[in-house]
Amino acid sequence: MTATTLQAEDTGRQYVTLGISDETFAVEVQSVSEILDMRPIAHLPNAPAFLLGLIDVRGRGVPVIDLRVKLGLPPTPPTEQTRILVLDTKLAGRSGVVGLLVDRVFEVTELDERQLEAPPEIGGRWRSDYIIGIGRRNGAFVIIFGLDALLTGEEVALLNGGIGG
Repeated sequence: MTATTLQAEDTGRQYVTLGISDETFAVEVQSVSEILDMRPIAHLPNAPAFLLGLIDVRGRGVPVIDLRVKLGLPPTPPTEQTRILVLDTKLAGRSGVVGLLVDRVFEVTELDERQLEAPPEIGGRWRSDYIIGIGRRNGAFVIIFGLDALLTGEEVALLNGGIGG
């Protein structure tokens, strides 16, 4: 095969797959700068319910969002599998760093963009505006987050400018 042929056949993107409740979600790997074990979180007074507080990452205060709460699920105590995904975001023209508290992280995997399905318009368990597509991995559905919908530009500004920056 030539390089041109390989490029034409390359229709996959790399994703970090993670678990919330019994569901598998994914975020594009290029957005993830680190995956951290659970650590102490400095709580902030009068913060939105989804905002757990701040963690220190190499001397920088990084706001942490409880993804369960953001998705409308009740919070749960951390377990040995609980992780914080540190994301470098660029949303609505604003750059920032934010952590997502997730129940567990599975792997980095490739999903074929040609086989992604559109999110359901109604009747789903999750807000469809948070989802950019649904893929399959090992016979199970993988729900792909659109970070620009999950984390609005205003939230990134609040998290990084108002408290974390």
